Amino acid sequence: MSNRDQKREQRPKPIRARRATTIVDAASWRERIENKPFLTRATRRVVTRGFGIWSALSTLFTRQLGWYPRVEPYVGYGTESYSRLICRTVRAPENGEAGVLMRGIRGMLTVPAPRTQVRITVDRRPLETVQVGVSEVYDAVDPSKDQPSSFAISDDAGYLDLVAEHHMSPGVHQVTYSVERRRDVAAPLFTIPSEAQVGIISDVDDTIMVTQAPTLWKAAYNLLFLNPRKRAVVPGMNVLYSKIADLFPDAPFFYLSTSPWNVETSIRHFIRYQGYPEGPLLLRDLDPRPKTFIPTGVQHKLEFAEQLMADFPHMRFILIGDDGQKDPTTYATIAKRYPGRVICIAIRQLTPREASVMPMQIAGMTTTQPIPVTDVPVFMGPTGSNLMRTMLPFLKHNV
Repeated sequence: MSNRDQKREQRPKPIRARRATTIVDAASWRERIENKPFLTRATRRVVTRGFGIWSALSTLFTRQLGWYPRVEPYVGYGTESYSRLICRTVRAPENGEAGVLMRGIRGMLTVPAPRTQVRITVDRRPLETVQVGVSEVYDAVDPSKDQPSSFAISDDAGYLDLVAEHHMSPGVHQVTYSVERRRDVAAPLFTIPSEAQVGIISDVDDTIMVTQAPTLWKAAYNLLFLNPRKRAVVPGMNVLYSKIADLFPDAPFFYLSTSPWNVETSIRHFIRYQGYPEGPLLLRDLDPRPKTFIPTGVQHKLEFAEQLMADFPHMRFILIGDDGQKDPTTYATIAKRYPGRVICIAIRQLTPREASVMPMQIAGMTTTQPIPVTDVPVFMGPTGSNLMRTMLPFLKHNV
């Protein structure tokens, strides 16, 4: 055997990957722009074109400043046989680094780097991809299909969403992303045992982290301008989550939020710093898209929950949220659509101050939601300690 043949055999076997269409740009038919009234379609097209103009101008401006693409890696998840890998290519100065903790306003002003070539490895095994279309298999064929499959190409908003097929042991693995002129960046990949029976889907805003989402201006301030290190944890929730993790050591935690991907790093640092079990963050793309515009918060959570139900068909879920937005009715809808798949629902009740609409509360008006109407057990309380008293005994004796 020649030296060349020996080297070829020693190379790690590539991992086959395909582009996914479920996380970033695959809203349901209700959300798709062609199913909206004429005035809505016209307004959304104006907004979409305006965003496209802003994106083009900001790209030209950053090029003049000498900025070039880098990768923002996001936490991936999967089982022994597949993984979902998500990242975004953005334009940044030469000394710009990925994953740096920053205020939300800086993240929201991120300039995407569309159509950027990204090389990916999982535990040093390269990904081999096939470019089929621009975003979906029904689009016009992408000319990049004639290019090598050793890299993937981000979409028009800089997102890259792949499903990789492999055989991998359960645990935390490492995904490495590489673009030209930049150092490699890495993100954890949570490989969940296929036999895991319990999973947790948790909201973020006002469930684990105080953001006062029902009050728009307070939520905007906390998201955009507050120092991420000063964000307050909801009392007792990190202890509750740790005890749930002790009860179900193999249970994955999925953090589902209507916050934009732009602040993923900030939320991930908060989860780690406050001692919550780490897990994938499933956030929302706020860039208006020609096909789907911006999915509503409820639709975003429903679609991600449906995706997780499909990804883990043998898993039953604990749903944890708050009553400040529409988590109670959203979770009740999930329990109704998937009978037998929801173990229980936990709703953290906001305090009157957190739930206020304005300084002078309007008589008879409330922003909190009622107890969800569902056949599965529902536990409610203002803190993690309150929920522990009733929820943990149920989980210990009934799961």
